[in-house]
Amino acid sequence: MDREQDELQFLGIFGICKEAYKIVFSWRKIFSQITLTLILPLSFIFLAHIELSNILLLKIIHNERVLDRTNTNSPRYQKVSDVISSEWVTFWLFKAVYFTFLLIFSLLSTSAVVYTIACIYTGREITYRKVMSVVPKVWKRVMVTFFCTFMAFFAYNIVAFIVLIIWLVSVALTDAGGIIGFFLLIFYFIGFVYLSLIWLLASVVSVLEEARGIKAMTKSKALLKGNMWVAAIIYFMLNVLAGLLQFAFQKLVVHGYSFGVVGRVAYGIICLLLLFKLILFWLVIQTVLYFVCKSYHHENIDKSALSDHLEVYLGDYVPLTAKDVQLEQVYV
Repeated sequence: MDREQDELQFLGIFGICKEAYKIVFSWRKIFSQITLTLILPLSFIFLAHIELSNILLLKIIHNERVLDRTNTNSPRYQKVSDVISSEWVTFWLFKAVYFTFLLIFSLLSTSAVVYTIACIYTGREITYRKVMSVVPKVWKRVMVTFFCTFMAFFAYNIVAFIVLIIWLVSVALTDAGGIIGFFLLIFYFIGFVYLSLIWLLASVVSVLEEARGIKAMTKSKALLKGNMWVAAIIYFMLNVLAGLLQFAFQKLVVHGYSFGVVGRVAYGIICLLLLFKLILFWLVIQTVLYFVCKSYHHENIDKSALSDHLEVYLGDYVPLTAKDVQLEQVYV
């Protein structure tokens, strides 16, 4: 990151993406090591989950069809019913294990990438061993912020569900019900994206500043002011790419029986390569966005102070204090 901090505020959507690409390309060795260790397993877990979920669901659907054709008073009916119950238990246990590993690797990947870019920004010498030694301590801070964000999403969806019930019992069947429902859906989508953007930037704040949890979310909300549209468009673009990649994996690998085993494996490898590149690019972009937002609000980061606090000494990680991160605000 060779730009001065006051120049970052002028970066737009393509400028942020270009800066992220330059960082990854210039430091491809360290990012390749992080990718192989953390982001590649994360990508594999995500794609393997899609394939295995499809296999488990197909077995359940097949047995439910067998159950529908079986006499309810026969011993076979009870046996098939028990098999279906067991398969549903297996399915939800698999989902629980999947989300657990997905959470762990996503938080570790975020911590590693954010910490690495911060070291690059300060000009500090960065090695793979140093990153791996600090990540286990940094990710705990990110996890606290994640759980606070999760509770915010949970509360948001509870309120949305209550509004949905009110809409169903009041105006859903009226002439204006469809229009009102459409606008409610738009408002829900806007709120969901807004919370997602706060979570993404709060993850970076949790690594680079002393704030965590609700405090990090509050800081993230303040930083997004003035750059909300830029962040939202980037978020939309990356999600569209992720959605297209998932769609391609389902069509070519999960349901691509016509391509044969070799073809499905080949397409699966291609999707895996594209996915881990996309995830790495996504994590770098959200970190660059943090520095852009800091620059936009004229919140100067003293590089020497940031460098000192990022130093790993005897395995100890000293979190950045608010005073160090935000030494002063300069208004032009």
